[in-house]
Amino acid sequence: MVDIVPGTTADRRFAFEQAGPADGPPLVFLHGIGGAARAFRPQLKAFGARFRAIAWDMPGYGGSAPLAQTSIATLTAALRDFLAAVDAPRPILVGHSIGGMIVQQFLSESPQGAAAVVLAQTSPAFGKPDGDWQKAFIDARVGPLDRGETMASLAPKLVADLVGDDPDPEGLALARDCMASVPEATYRAVMHALLGFDQRAALAQIAVPALVLSGTRDTNAPAPMMAKMAGFIPGARYVALDRVGHLAGLERPHAFNTALEEFFSTLPKRTT
Repeated sequence: MVDIVPGTTADRRFAFEQAGPADGPPLVFLHGIGGAARAFRPQLKAFGARFRAIAWDMPGYGGSAPLAQTSIATLTAALRDFLAAVDAPRPILVGHSIGGMIVQQFLSESPQGAAAVVLAQTSPAFGKPDGDWQKAFIDARVGPLDRGETMASLAPKLVADLVGDDPDPEGLALARDCMASVPEATYRAVMHALLGFDQRAALAQIAVPALVLSGTRDTNAPAPMMAKMAGFIPGARYVALDRVGHLAGLERPHAFNTALEEFFSTLPKRTT
């Protein structure tokens, strides 16, 4: 039985959940816009026997302090501070959605800062801040808040729009709970942080083992786009999970964990 333990860094800036031996190889999970550290509980339980598995609350989420200014760059700087605070040098980084964007930015600044990476249901670019598609994307997600909705009232529909076929009921409930608990100010700030993100030119410079993972029912990070993304990363493995939407780790935790396990089995023993 693997126990999940909540924690905070000594400076109280970051909250997290972790499982596994303190001297195990570090495996760090970064959630998406509607997530939280607890969204990775199925993974902490699955990998805590072998790894020091850690999931952070991104700044502004859960018990983590918000940033004065939120951007992919400031979130990446926060990740670097977090890894130092929890003493997790050169971890395997698993980034979901915006978490995967943060991982890409982190690698562009610290090419050997991770032992390996999993880019799960993410994108190498979001596009121009003044683009019509980008404006429509943001408006569809924050517009209801402008009209009086709350994160709690929006959570069921937002999650329903994200998942694929026959999601795991417990995972679905956890996804709704995470989405409902996101502070409105954080949700707005992180949505706008997407604008202008573009790491496409840096994909070819990724020099650590990489798994690119998609879901065939994901409309936020479509599988064909992610397959193309994987093609630009030297030596990357690509896996598409059938009938899965944007929340693979919660929708189909067994399939998601199996994909990670198979990737980890290809890494040097000292990493795993």
